[in-house]
Amino acid sequence: MAEEAGTGLVFHPMEPFKIHSLFGGEVHWYTPTNATLWMFIGILAISLLFIVGTRGRAIVPSRVQSVAELAYGFVHKMVEDVAGKDGLKYFPYIFTLFLFIVFANFLGLIPMAFTPTSHIAVTGLMAMAVFISVTVLGFMKNGAGFLGLFWVSSAPLALRPLLAVIEVISYFVRPVSHSIRLAGNMMAGHAVMEVFAAFAPLILFSAIGIAVTPLSVLAIVAMYALEMLVAFVQAYVFTILTCVYLKDALHPGH
Repeated sequence: MAEEAGTGLVFHPMEPFKIHSLFGGEVHWYTPTNATLWMFIGILAISLLFIVGTRGRAIVPSRVQSVAELAYGFVHKMVEDVAGKDGLKYFPYIFTLFLFIVFANFLGLIPMAFTPTSHIAVTGLMAMAVFISVTVLGFMKNGAGFLGLFWVSSAPLALRPLLAVIEVISYFVRPVSHSIRLAGNMMAGHAVMEVFAAFAPLILFSAIGIAVTPLSVLAIVAMYALEMLVAFVQAYVFTILTCVYLKDALHPGH
């Protein structure tokens, strides 16, 4: 929190990330909150895109159907290229993750909206689900052979035990880096825009605002454009890392 004395200028960079009950009162695990509301809106938007937008199944697709088909083809090719044809069996799960993240990211750019993916509780749950799923799948598909993922057979024999320890540590760090990367990027961009927005009203309080306000508005526009790119890139990064982890589970040998 920051305040400039005598101007009434107050800003709270972390205000957009506060979780509060929709109907007042304390927040418990079962309480409907702004976070659950915007996750529901995201799911509803995805449903409208793929159920309503593609129900006609036109040979010459509408704009909505084209967007749905492009998203499907984009993720399908990603899974096939990274995890191989064996990985296409798990395409629905990966596609669902991508859609949820990309819609949550973009809906969070609407003024006064909430970005669920800026909270580690949301991204951490998704990352842990991926981690547990691919680990269980790796042992189910390969048995003890899955441990070959940690044994770098191409390295000199003397270095292999040390590299195995490093590989094990890096494997268990995966859900941490997987979740923090997404949440951190979404939170950072929104917080910076909030800081720039706080300087926009300066023109109403002081002479220096004549210079500062236009600059802050330009900065907000630039950051908003950058955040639109980040919203897609972070959904892509989370998804492609999921494909990489799936590939390791299906083909663990170095």
